[in-house]
Amino acid sequence: MTVQVAKFLDVANGLQPNQFTVGDKTQISSISDLDETYKQLMDKPLACVMAVMGGDGRPNLTPMWFDYEGDKVLINVASHRKKTGWIRDNPQVTILIMNPENMYHWMSIKVTVDREISEDDPNEGARVTEQLNRIWQKYITDGGDEYGLRDPSMEERRVLFECTVDKIATFGQP
Repeated sequence: MTVQVAKFLDVANGLQPNQFTVGDKTQISSISDLDETYKQLMDKPLACVMAVMGGDGRPNLTPMWFDYEGDKVLINVASHRKKTGWIRDNPQVTILIMNPENMYHWMSIKVTVDREISEDDPNEGARVTEQLNRIWQKYITDGGDEYGLRDPSMEERRVLFECTVDKIATFGQP
């Protein structure tokens, strides 16, 4: 795996020529090699914004929880939602994670879906539920052990999309 990381010239240490443009492009062999300045955005319980192409051809933006495992970004969504179909139709997704304490510290991750796992899969479905419960505990620290936001009007089922990271863009300092 090789991922291109584009580091934008930021304003953390003052104004500079060509600020807000890409200053350096580097390659990393794993997202674990990402500079800690940006990796911390992935590890903290920060909301991200996921962009997928909607049915009308325009980007659809959704705030959601961010998760990854090894070098795969994990997207866990309810199977009945429109964005699930949009991801299936166009499996290229962009995710933005922004530091809520400093909007000039962010990273954008472009990913491609490699695999889809249904919660109903007899072999791997339990993994979908386990991952959902794990991110529930990361983001909702006093909500118990199990995901507590399933739609009570139906037997809500989940889908886990495993994604390969294609490109990363980074900006700023904490």
